[in-house]
Amino acid sequence: MFTHKLGLEYALEQDESDELKSYRNQFHLPKDKHGNNLIYMTGNSLGLQPKQTSAYVHKELDDWAKLGVEGHTTGDTPWLAYHEFLTKNMADVVGAKPIEVIVMNTLTTNLHLMMVSFYKPTKSRYKILIESDAFPSDKYAVESQLRHHGFDDQEGVIQWKPRENEELLRYEDLESILQKEGDQIALILIGGINYYTGQYFDLKRITKLGHQYGCKVGFDCAHAAGNVVLNLHDSGADFAVWCTYKYLNSGPGSLAGCFIHERHAHNKNLNRFTGWWSHNKATRFNMRDDFDQLPGAEGWQLSNPPILSMAAIKASLDLFEEVGIERLVEKSQKLTSYFEFLLKQLGEDTIRIITPTNPNSRGAQLSIQVKNANKTLHDQLTQAGIISDWREPDVIRCAPTPFYNSFQDVYLLVEQLKTILSTP
Repeated sequence: MFTHKLGLEYALEQDESDELKSYRNQFHLPKDKHGNNLIYMTGNSLGLQPKQTSAYVHKELDDWAKLGVEGHTTGDTPWLAYHEFLTKNMADVVGAKPIEVIVMNTLTTNLHLMMVSFYKPTKSRYKILIESDAFPSDKYAVESQLRHHGFDDQEGVIQWKPRENEELLRYEDLESILQKEGDQIALILIGGINYYTGQYFDLKRITKLGHQYGCKVGFDCAHAAGNVVLNLHDSGADFAVWCTYKYLNSGPGSLAGCFIHERHAHNKNLNRFTGWWSHNKATRFNMRDDFDQLPGAEGWQLSNPPILSMAAIKASLDLFEEVGIERLVEKSQKLTSYFEFLLKQLGEDTIRIITPTNPNSRGAQLSIQVKNANKTLHDQLTQAGIISDWREPDVIRCAPTPFYNSFQDVYLLVEQLKTILSTP
C-alpha cells in the first residue's frame, strides 16, 4: 500500500509534506529533565493533553466562580445541556447517529449498564462469548454478570481462542463456535481492537453472525474509538462502549462513551437501570412526576454529568471535528506502515510483529516481540527517552498517534531499538 525508504532524510521529508503536521504543536509533549521532547508512543494507553484543554476547563471553573448555580442555565455553555455539546462530534468519530451516542460514566460502568439491558439470560441461553485474551476488566465484568444471574462464572464463559502457535483470531473459528453452541449464547462481547495484539475486528461480520444465531452483540471499543473508522451504526451492533482517555485525549480516568443502536431507541420495554438524567428533560425538575424515559442513548443516563471532565473531552473532540477521523486514519496507516517497514529491517529472527499486516485489520498500535527479550528491553527504551508500553509476558506496544507523532519519532524509536539490541 505504501512504499518507504530508509534514512532520517526520508522521515523528515514525510513530516514536511504531512498535511496534519501543525497539530503536533497543539499538544503538550512530555519532556526529559533537560527539557528535550520524549518520544511518546503510548496514546493507546493515555493520550496527550491538547493545549486548548486548559482553557476549556478554566472556562467552566470561571463560570462556576462567577455564576454559581446559575451556570446550569446561563453562560455560553450551560451545564444542564453540556453533554449535548459533545454528542455530534463523538457520533462522527465512532460512525453513529447522534441519537445513538451518549458520553457518561466510565467504561466498565457503561458495560454493566449495557448488560443490564442486553444480557437477558434464560436457563437454556445464558452463555457469554468473549475473546480468550479480552481486556481483564471486560472478563471480570462478564463473570460478575453471570454470578449475578445465578450462573457459574467459568462454565458460562465461552472463549474465542487463537489457534495453537498463533496470536490472531480467525473468523472461521468464531463461526464454528456459534454452529456448535450458538443456541446457548445470549451475548457476544468482543473488543473492537484487541488491546494485546492490536487486531481490529470486522464488527459488521461479527454482528451479522451473532444475530443469525439470536445472540445480542456488543463491542468494547476502548482501543478503537478515535483510532479507526468504526462505523458503529452500519455494523448493526446492539451496543458499544469506549473510554475517552486513550486516542480521544480527554485525560486520565475521564468519562466514557456509549452507543445503542437506533433500533432500540424507542423501546421502553428494554430492562435498564435509570436515574433522573434519563427522565424527560422538559419535566425533569418537576421532581414528583412518574418516570418518563428519554428516547435514544440519553435514556441510559443516570446522573447529572461532571462538567470539568466533559470540558476536557470537548477540547479534544473539537480537534477531531476540525480534522476528521478519516484524515487521521489515513496518516495513521502511513505512520504505522513506515514503522512496520523499519522494524522489518532488523530481521524477522530478531523482531516479530504480532499485529495484523493488513492496515484495515489494525489501528495505530503495533505489538512487537523481540527474541529472548524481557522487560529489561522496555526499561532501556524508557531510559533512552522512548515512552512505550510493556505487556506481559513479552510484548512491547507502540502506537504512533497521528495527531502528535511524527515520522521522525518513528525513525528515532527504531534507531534506539537497533542500538540497544546491538549492544552486548
